[in-house]
Amino acid sequence: MSAPESRPPRTSRPVAHVYDAAYAGVPNWDIGRPQRAFVSLLEAGLVRSPVLDVGCGTGELSLFLARHGHDVLGIDLSALAIGQAREKARWRRVSAQFLQWDALRIGELRAANLSFRTVVDSAMFHVLGDRERDRFVAVLGEVVRPGGLYCVLGDARRDENEVYGITPAEIRRRFRGDWEVVFANRTVFERRWSSNPAYVVGVRRQ
Repeated sequence: MSAPESRPPRTSRPVAHVYDAAYAGVPNWDIGRPQRAFVSLLEAGLVRSPVLDVGCGTGELSLFLARHGHDVLGIDLSALAIGQAREKARWRRVSAQFLQWDALRIGELRAANLSFRTVVDSAMFHVLGDRERDRFVAVLGEVVRPGGLYCVLGDARRDENEVYGITPAEIRRRFRGDWEVVFANRTVFERRWSSNPAYVVGVRRQ
C-alpha cells in the first residue's frame, strides 16, 4: 500500500488548529497504547489488511496493528499528531504509514487506488457534528471493500438532545443500504486520568 503525498486538507476545518494545540502537549485521550476494545478486535481475528485508522492521533493503534502484521495507513487532521506518529514508527521500526488527511475526504484516496478491508475509528466519529456524520458515512462507502468492516469506538451518548457520543441505534440509523451492524457492545473509553462508558460497534459493508 502506497499512501498519497501528505498535504493540508482542502477543506480547512478550524478544529484542526484545536487538535494541533492539544498535541503540543499530551492530550487526555492519548494513553500511550491502543484502547482495549481494539486489542479484543484483533484477538478475535476481525482485523484484515489493508487497514485504515481514521483520526489516528499519534498512532498507537496503527502501530499496534502494524506490529501484528497488518498493512496500516493512519490519517489525522492534525499535522502535529501525524509528525509524532511518524517519529514513533521510525524509532520503533514499525512499517505503518501516516498521512495528514481529513477523514471527511477519504473518498479521494481512491484516486491513489486505495481501498480497505478494515477501518478502525478510535473516538473520531463521536466528535463529529450531525451533517459531518452523514458525510463521513457517504465517503466511507467509497473506500471500504465489500465484506469490509468499519469498527467505531466512542463515548456513550448521555443526552439524546446532544450530538456528542454514539449509540448503537444511531449507528444503525446512519448506516443503511449496503451496511449491516454485526456487533454493538458496551465497553469503556480510557483516558489518561479517567474512563467513560462507551460503545464499540462493528458495521460490515455488504
